[in-house]
Amino acid sequence: MTDDTSQVRLEPWSEEDAGLLRALNAPELMGHLGGPETEEQLVRRHRRYVELSADGTGAGRMFRIVLLPEEAVVGSIGFWSQTWDGEPVYETGWAVLPGFQGRGLATSATRAVVAEARAAGLHRRLHAFPSADNTASNAVCRKAGFELLGERDFEYPPGRPMRCNDWRLDLG
Repeated sequence: MTDDTSQVRLEPWSEEDAGLLRALNAPELMGHLGGPETEEQLVRRHRRYVELSADGTGAGRMFRIVLLPEEAVVGSIGFWSQTWDGEPVYETGWAVLPGFQGRGLATSATRAVVAEARAAGLHRRLHAFPSADNTASNAVCRKAGFELLGERDFEYPPGRPMRCNDWRLDLG
């Protein structure tokens, strides 16, 4: 695995990123996640992202993904605390705008967020839970050095069961 992150820069999520969140709410990007969210859900999500990025406790952070050297904002990625199988861990998730997919940007951003989670230092493991049929996101996990633990039942959004792959990366 290479640790190359040179094609992207992660910038902390801010109030100005509400438009990016709306762009990432497109049906083709939300198909594996239960479909697009309502405006009310987007407003709540944006508020959570802003608050998480302002939190200095190591609980997590959300970022916009910036393509270099173009300085184009191409997506989002983050990590946050949760409990999985009784263990406190970080979870990660990402999205890249359709016009920028297929260029390795999600993989580069995931490698960069691994470094951020490692530096935050609150948890030993980072998990990702892409839908089992989301070929692209599962490839990102594999290329970024995560270990596939197997398929699991997951609920996302709350109340919507899905089959996902449980990928884990040791931050130690």
